[in-house]
Amino acid sequence: MSFTLAIDAMGGDLGVSMVIPGTELALKKTQVKGLRFLLYGDAPSIQSALETAPLLKACSEVIHTDIIVTNYTKPAVAVRNGRKSNLGMAIDAVRDGRAHAVISAGNTGAYMALSKVLLKTLDGINRPAIPAILPTTSSHGRTIVLDLGANIECSPLNLVQFALMGEAFAAKIFNIDRPTVGLLNVGSEELKGHAGVQEAFQLLRDMSNLNFHGFVEGDDIMAGTTDVVVTDGFTGNIALKSIEGTTRFVRHILQTCMSSSWRGKLGYLIAKPAFDRVKQISDARYYNGAVFLGLRHIAVKSHGGTDAIGFANAVGVAINMVKSNFIESVQARLTLLQTQQEQLKIDQAARAESVDVLSTKESPEPI
Repeated sequence: MSFTLAIDAMGGDLGVSMVIPGTELALKKTQVKGLRFLLYGDAPSIQSALETAPLLKACSEVIHTDIIVTNYTKPAVAVRNGRKSNLGMAIDAVRDGRAHAVISAGNTGAYMALSKVLLKTLDGINRPAIPAILPTTSSHGRTIVLDLGANIECSPLNLVQFALMGEAFAAKIFNIDRPTVGLLNVGSEELKGHAGVQEAFQLLRDMSNLNFHGFVEGDDIMAGTTDVVVTDGFTGNIALKSIEGTTRFVRHILQTCMSSSWRGKLGYLIAKPAFDRVKQISDARYYNGAVFLGLRHIAVKSHGGTDAIGFANAVGVAINMVKSNFIESVQARLTLLQTQQEQLKIDQAARAESVDVLSTKESPEPI
């Protein structure tokens, strides 16, 4: 199987100095034959970086763009520039069929806005969402959390759609029939939370075809209480950054304690294989790369502050999504869930009508 990936070469905090080595690393790791890349951005900068990436240079085409979307570009400005920018042209290559997926570590707001305009959303989805697969202490070891920042404010309907997309995503990625879905809240009790999350809870609870667990709390994320955790982008982004920050803090404390005495240093040497394993499991770079879930084509977002290893993993996510016919699988799952939900609504309406008719017949004659 051969295919082409469109790369925003200017995205991320480090731009080409991170993107090009990262893409080269992904190319070395992949088993895909005939893989090609379209690199969008400032051509001289890209070509200079390619001198140290011979494998990538041999299978890439550099497309120069005069307009560069930066971390400070407002989404509305990015949309107005449309296909003239590095990000817009990379996304447009997927829309026109010249590439199978697009990857960027750039401005999330601009990336999402352009992707939604150019790539469109799947049937029945109003807003795409950013999911992430996080390690957990549960037996299955992973959970999916969404949204992580694409949608700061969400309606109850948005949360329901995120639940459907997350369930479809988990079924595909984890290869399980009925993934459990939890709604993030300040408590697990049904009376907790604001009006929006309460309404979403009622809607999800009424979906008999969805394996809805109910409310989950922040500590349930890493415990792996459910296969999917649903929340708005504001809360989800804070939760993710808090988890990442806590991980770095724990690492710092361990390093400080282990290096503070000869006993600590000796203990570290003895336990080094275990510490190396812990480091790998908790390293955010190895979980980098989130699909914009809900689009008609594959768009992968890399963390802007990542390094070459992290970006290589984001490219790897895109490769796996293309190989597995991800979009078709998610659309089929969504269609099934939505069809079942519509039938449920029809059945509920029919039952309600029957009750009304029955109560009318049994009503006493007026005096």
